Amino acid sequence: MKRTSRAITSAVILAGVVATTAYAEKIKINMPSTFAGSLTQLGTAGVRFADTVNLTSGGDIEVKFYDPNALIPPLEIYDNVSTGAVDAGWSTSGYWGSKNSALNLFAAVPFGPGPGEYLAWMWNGDGEKLMNELYHPVGIHGQVCGIVSPETSGWFKEEINSAEDLAGLKMRFYGLGALVMQKMGVDTQLLAGGDIYPALERGTIDATEFSMPAIDQNLGFYNLAKHNYFPGWHQQSTIQELLVNKDVWDGMTDQQRAIVTTACRATVATQLAEGEAIQGKALLEMRAEGVTTHRWPDEFLDTLKTEWNGIAIEMATENPDFARVWDNLQAFRADYKVWKDLAYLD
Repeated sequence: MKRTSRAITSAVILAGVVATTAYAEKIKINMPSTFAGSLTQLGTAGVRFADTVNLTSGGDIEVKFYDPNALIPPLEIYDNVSTGAVDAGWSTSGYWGSKNSALNLFAAVPFGPGPGEYLAWMWNGDGEKLMNELYHPVGIHGQVCGIVSPETSGWFKEEINSAEDLAGLKMRFYGLGALVMQKMGVDTQLLAGGDIYPALERGTIDATEFSMPAIDQNLGFYNLAKHNYFPGWHQQSTIQELLVNKDVWDGMTDQQRAIVTTACRATVATQLAEGEAIQGKALLEMRAEGVTTHRWPDEFLDTLKTEWNGIAIEMATENPDFARVWDNLQAFRADYKVWKDLAYLD
């Protein structure tokens, strides 16, 4: 009888320990976003990621998505994740280029890789490893959690007939492409998505680029600027990232980290397929609203590429981190080109 009593007591204690351990392992992650949750692709992908984690973890992880300014301003995610003021953030690393210019290379590269090539470098080359060599020392763990295909390269109120027409324009521009446009005489500003339309409306800026046609349609730029230019030389693809405070990341179980990583990879695949599916319809609808789509002449693109190559050399000279990441990406792309030139149609 005593043996049975001891066995029951031990079982109760063990059950209590297991329950306590399971409860202790549950984690809640507050995730502010640079993009509104209602914004096609850029924001909706973040909401989808949070929903995927919440569902697949069975309640072991709870991710709460916050729109810009609900917790913090949209361009302050890096600082707040780094200090642990917030657990995580949904954004893209080009917004943190002022922290370290090399971070731009994990977001979008002028005349750079398309989605397949970019993901190949990030996941199967050294991309994500190099990214975290920059993030980990400042208390951040980052990973690829989304990707979009080529963007439009600008919305202009007036038609651009020559490179000279760009000189003096005030234009919202993102990442490394902004440095190229500055060489062309453009006064560039970096604005969060929700701030662009009011700036165009007030005349604070004369032109803007932001994202893919369906995303730009969502933001209504075509109502104010009727000339839309292609190709998106500055962003042939753009990576979205999940940033997690490193203490939070390290405090997760292996299973929790696997759930987050798998949800990111599922988000990448879903977002890429969706993005490819919806652009044609958006372009046709905006043309019906009076938008004229243009393609930059080859000689203009050649000028931009020459300017970019010079800028990349300068940045590599100024920042060893940039040089290390840039050289690694270029070496990967040289090998990839052997495959690309043989396998793909022009």
